[in-house]
Amino acid sequence: MASSQSSTETDWVSRFADDVIAESERRAPGKPVVVASGLSPSGPIHLGNLREVMTPHLVADEIRRRGHTVRHLISWDDYDRYRKVPNGVEGVDDSWQAHIGKPLTSVPAPAGSAYPNWAEHFKAAMTQALDELGVEYDGISQTEQYLAGTYREQVLHAMRHRADIDAVLDRYRTKKDGAAGAKGRKPQQKKVDEAELEAAEGSGAADEDDGSSGSAGYFPYKPYCGNCEKDLTVVTSYDDDTTELNYTCSACGFAETVRLNEFNRGKLVWKVDWPMRWAYEGVIFEPSGVDHSSPGSSFVVGGQIVREVFDGVQPIGPMYAFVGISGMAKMSSSKGGVPTPADALKIMEAPLLRWLYARRKPNQSFKIAFDQEIQRLYDEWDSLARKVADGTVLPADAAAHARAVGTAAGELPSTPRPLPYRTLASVADITAGAEEQTLRILSELDPSSPLTSLDEVRPRLDRAENWITTQVPAEARTVVRHEPDKELLGSLDEQGRESLRLLLEGLDSHWSLDGLTTLVYGVPKVLEGLAPDAKPTPELKVAQRSFFALLYRLLVGRDTGPRLPTLLLAVGADRVRTLLGA
Repeated sequence: MASSQSSTETDWVSRFADDVIAESERRAPGKPVVVASGLSPSGPIHLGNLREVMTPHLVADEIRRRGHTVRHLISWDDYDRYRKVPNGVEGVDDSWQAHIGKPLTSVPAPAGSAYPNWAEHFKAAMTQALDELGVEYDGISQTEQYLAGTYREQVLHAMRHRADIDAVLDRYRTKKDGAAGAKGRKPQQKKVDEAELEAAEGSGAADEDDGSSGSAGYFPYKPYCGNCEKDLTVVTSYDDDTTELNYTCSACGFAETVRLNEFNRGKLVWKVDWPMRWAYEGVIFEPSGVDHSSPGSSFVVGGQIVREVFDGVQPIGPMYAFVGISGMAKMSSSKGGVPTPADALKIMEAPLLRWLYARRKPNQSFKIAFDQEIQRLYDEWDSLARKVADGTVLPADAAAHARAVGTAAGELPSTPRPLPYRTLASVADITAGAEEQTLRILSELDPSSPLTSLDEVRPRLDRAENWITTQVPAEARTVVRHEPDKELLGSLDEQGRESLRLLLEGLDSHWSLDGLTTLVYGVPKVLEGLAPDAKPTPELKVAQRSFFALLYRLLVGRDTGPRLPTLLLAVGADRVRTLLGA
């Protein structure tokens, strides 16, 4: 898809696909195209980290659509060290501090988890989300790779060329120039908030370890201690001929002599490990976050190490920008960080979440809405679908929509009758999930084509209900009055009473979403002696707002609430008459 010149000019995915195919044919003609992502299950894997996967996924999927064979590798960096105890993880307390320095697969899972270790616990939620998002990939456990000796020749090669690696790294050690932070960000770079920094931590590239230099020289390999399992080890000697390596552990004092040609309990430091894998896997395309693109960071240094040490080529590697979050309600306190893909998929359908990543170039930041903004986002998505259907859509927008609703393998599940999300959310708010009442209200939205089953509006209805129950604070929920506000009704002037009379008089003949919309906007017009379809003036808009506020106070005891036509349908004609004093 999206192979015409006009869409190639405007669609970032197609442009990268062109470059990746050409580069793959140049490097390895006839072989599968390899794209890659890296994720560290060091804690909840956030929506910021999802860009690490979605960027190569979208490119890989476009290449598949063109008939090429593609491997999308997701390296689970589960052999990375456990660096810190994340905040707000249920079933975890300060006792997990004792495991800092161990491989993630050697750290116990949170209490009550069904998984055997820390890494598997956090991988599970992400793999489930990726399945729902339609991401096709080959998962690679780095624990399994290292413990099986898969990279033995690469490890021995790196140790033989440790002086060359040290020389590359040394070019940047002298260029610190006050750069801020362990991740090499430039001082002048725009500050990012704490949630964004947490979002950057789900990639193995977040650990910028160079390796250690001591009295015995520089070594790009770190053993995990044979006694305490931690990586707080120092290599004290190494013999290239025999591969005999001596190390001591600064955590527990343990010392050991091993032979690297048969020893697997350790790994290359990150800035060497990443380029080694580029060469080993033949990676053509792998993006990286902004924190890995500054001078001296892992992607920049890796490009030189892969070429000078491993005789490989650095992948095409666009920088991707941070993903922000718009409103998190209860999540910031309960989770201690930014939401995960699983959190997002509870309140939005998979195609919408895919679209957010597909429509923006990797270097453009964007926000994912957990607050009221999600309603506007869904309106925009539905508007795009209508433009696609009637042929008025722009080529790049059509491409983003197609990438969102399906993959080369087929269409993703969708809602058969996608009623507006804001309408479904309003109904869910009022009915508190009561299915019979929900069906009654939704079936009255359009009497010419009544809804016959809630299955027609699922899964969107379920997502809207989840949003109402998890993201809208209790004080903002809608509670319909049980009894009329007699004091307010008794205080109305003649114009107020007449406005209610006109509304009640028109209920039966306007009992649909469109009809009630016309009615509630039309009553103030008729009071001003205008036709119901007259264009609003500034004065008329003031009168409409005043009328709307009166209806809200009489129906729900507040000045605002769900859209009035939806609210009236939800309350029901008989109860509306009672509350409005008929």
